[in-house]
Amino acid sequence: MADPYSGVVDSVAAPARRAAAVVPHDSNPIADVPKALYVGTGGSITMRGVGGSADQLWKNLPDGTILPFRAQYVRATGTTAADILALY
Repeated sequence: MADPYSGVVDSVAAPARRAAAVVPHDSNPIADVPKALYVGTGGSITMRGVGGSADQLWKNLPDGTILPFRAQYVRATGTTAADILALY
């Protein structure tokens, strides 16, 4: 899995230059680790961050939320939010 921001702190803090749709899946990781996620339609997201050992459930996210979280997985099980974009 490519991580274009590892070891480059300033690039993670910089504004995103592109976005890609995230399709939640219970076992497939996000191909490239994003710097953040955008939640178009609110709800809950079950995800695991880079280097994490357990999934976390983020509840009650409102429409239009930007999560500054470096997600490696966005799980289908437990995720009710939609229109999720990975920001790079």
